[in-house]
Amino acid sequence: QEEDQERSEAYMSVLWFAGQLAITYYDTEDCSVYFMPDTPDNEDLKLLQKAIGEVLPQCIVTSAKQDQNIAKFLTNLRDTADDKDTRKPEIVLFPNIDFGLEVSKQRILSRQFPFIPTHMTATEKILYLSSIIPFESPLMIRALGGLLKFLDRRRVGVELEENTVAVPILAFKKFVLSDIVNMDQDTYCVLQIFKSDIHPSVYKLSSGLKEGFSLYGILNRCRCKWGEKLLRLWLTRPTQNLIELNKRLDVIHFFLLAQNHETVLTLQDCLKNIKNVPLILKRMTLSHTRVSDWQALYKTVYSAVCLRDTCRSLPSTIELFQTISHAFTDDLHYIASLISKVVDFEGSISENRFTVRPNVDPTIDEKKRKLMGLSDFLTEVARKELETLDNHIPSCCVIYIPLIGFLLSIPRLPTMVDKNDFEIEGLDFMFLSEDKLHYRSARTKELDSMLGDLHCEIRDQETLIMHQLQTKILEKSEVLNSVIEYTAHLDVLLALAVMARENAYCRPHFTRRHGFHIKDGRHPLMELCAKTFVSNPVNSGEATGRIKIITGPNSSGKSVYLKQVGLIIFMALIGSYVPAAEAEIGAIDGIYTRIHSRESVSVGLSTFMIDLNQVAKAVNNATERSLVLIDEFGKGTNTMDGLSLLAAVLRYWISQGTRCPQVFVSTNFHSLMQLELLPDTPLLQYLTMETHQDGNELIFFYQVKQGISTVSHAANIAALAGMPAKIIERGVEVSELIRSGKAIERIDHPSKGEQMKRCKALVEKFICLDLDDPHVDLEDFIRKEVLPSATSVL
Repeated sequence: QEEDQERSEAYMSVLWFAGQLAITYYDTEDCSVYFMPDTPDNEDLKLLQKAIGEVLPQCIVTSAKQDQNIAKFLTNLRDTADDKDTRKPEIVLFPNIDFGLEVSKQRILSRQFPFIPTHMTATEKILYLSSIIPFESPLMIRALGGLLKFLDRRRVGVELEENTVAVPILAFKKFVLSDIVNMDQDTYCVLQIFKSDIHPSVYKLSSGLKEGFSLYGILNRCRCKWGEKLLRLWLTRPTQNLIELNKRLDVIHFFLLAQNHETVLTLQDCLKNIKNVPLILKRMTLSHTRVSDWQALYKTVYSAVCLRDTCRSLPSTIELFQTISHAFTDDLHYIASLISKVVDFEGSISENRFTVRPNVDPTIDEKKRKLMGLSDFLTEVARKELETLDNHIPSCCVIYIPLIGFLLSIPRLPTMVDKNDFEIEGLDFMFLSEDKLHYRSARTKELDSMLGDLHCEIRDQETLIMHQLQTKILEKSEVLNSVIEYTAHLDVLLALAVMARENAYCRPHFTRRHGFHIKDGRHPLMELCAKTFVSNPVNSGEATGRIKIITGPNSSGKSVYLKQVGLIIFMALIGSYVPAAEAEIGAIDGIYTRIHSRESVSVGLSTFMIDLNQVAKAVNNATERSLVLIDEFGKGTNTMDGLSLLAAVLRYWISQGTRCPQVFVSTNFHSLMQLELLPDTPLLQYLTMETHQDGNELIFFYQVKQGISTVSHAANIAALAGMPAKIIERGVEVSELIRSGKAIERIDHPSKGEQMKRCKALVEKFICLDLDDPHVDLEDFIRKEVLPSATSVL
């Protein structure tokens, strides 16, 4: 079944007051409201910036009476969000009274939510909502009240419905951004965690993009849509929470055990049938349910029961299995039983509408029996009608047409030319269709009054039963939301386990110490492209080797090594196994990079300025628990200026001692070491990429070893790139002259040497000229000696 794809949009409400931040937003994809309880955030509003960058709201609603910090923040956001990779959110200001605490509480409590049972009293409803929404967070309650006001005014998703139809809200869910590892968009880009490519299908060019070759692309082995969505969420929220990370790793470890392979296959088969439940529930609230929705919901519930029963047979020591066993309550059996007892799937498919099984409603059964026996009965009625008609009418039949009723159908005779010929005594002419005349007779009128409009009555009663069924399912929607949440977790962890098994990943072990030790680390993307990939260790201690300077020829693997370090650390921070033989990961609170220069046209900055911004971000924000990756910084400006900036940045970090971040720098500035611009300290460690010169051929081993490379081998790299041999020879010649301090002779003007000799000869004549001698005729000297040679000199 092809699931409907609806473009997801988010609408966010934000309040910041006295150092406390509150965020709520509505997601149109699952019709849920997400809330973040009152959380401390500084005046720079970094937490808010992280939330906006993750949610990418279509619109941000806030109070017109706001602190100047958030007002300035939103103004800058609106003015600067013009990058092609970001959406420019609409900023909507509501009067402060719309965010009043009591008004907001009343707005929440008075609203009808489909997941709240209709039989609840007002007091019970308050207690029920207070178990879901933290009313003790006043700023969040105010933000939620403003969001509900905005949704009702904008009528998000129900623009074409009647005014009595409210925006569907199927669940309230909490989201938090604490313990998140700090990473900016540049880092995500250079590490290739996400990569969007233009879709190759001409039919999907308008819808835009598909996932390219990226970390998300190779890890995404998910079987259901919600697993894919959660995996993307985990990748945007790498966490420092070691308890959560180890929970994920425990599940992956269980799935990787050989004796659990059959269990993995069973779970994956069940996950394939988990459909888009939030969309189905949304249609139920709007009474737009289709036949395919009932089938999809039944499959989902049945598969969820299968998942629960499987998890109950698995070790309860793993929290996810225990949670699924308890969260997937008997309400699933109740929903499955209701659907199977009420919905007639075969009849629904054949008639393309909701139909009810036999023995559900006696009235419907009776009317359907009448409808089924109608054919023989109508034949008998037609025989009696024919007896009363003129002998020149050869045949007739009685038919039933929904909404019109019973009619007597008579074939058109050759004598019946115009409308006056259609009149028959005792019959009321209705219409002519396909050379058949249709009439009402006394008997057909009697049938209408006796049997009525059976089709419409059956449809009306079945629609009423469908609404009753929808109401009962919506009241149990809490368990369906749990199904989506925990099956997504299960799906992601199964996908990560499959990837770990296929590529021989290992489980990372976390420590509170700073630094990390990785044995035989590999680049997860590069190893899938290369025929052979050389693994390399990564060792960064707490007091030694915190700053690593990597030298080596171009194309020797320095950049790949830097990205490999970043990706292994990142994969560990989402709870995945990592491409290495062993991995011990210390505390990490941020990953900062300066590897690739971003496209600079749309931001209006020079390439070097963008590089400086990236390094400045690392210098200003990196702590002793941060990882910094810098590749070839300083090459975008004058060589000496670039070298000086790089040395200054490194000396700044060295001066911090053991409080400096874990830094990996690759550079071709060999003067950094030759001029001894950095102090001798155990914090520094020099690494190089191993190569071997075999005649004119340079062989790369792609192996990291301790040491310093003093030769760039630029000529060899140029030859590999296909540069003409003459240009390479001249480049080597000029390079040697610069190193030896000799003058560089131009080769594009061969006569320059002779010209220089003539110039020297002329200068010597001037030097030999005695201007104090009264017999020297200067004018004659100029005319005879200088002017003749001037043409050849100039």
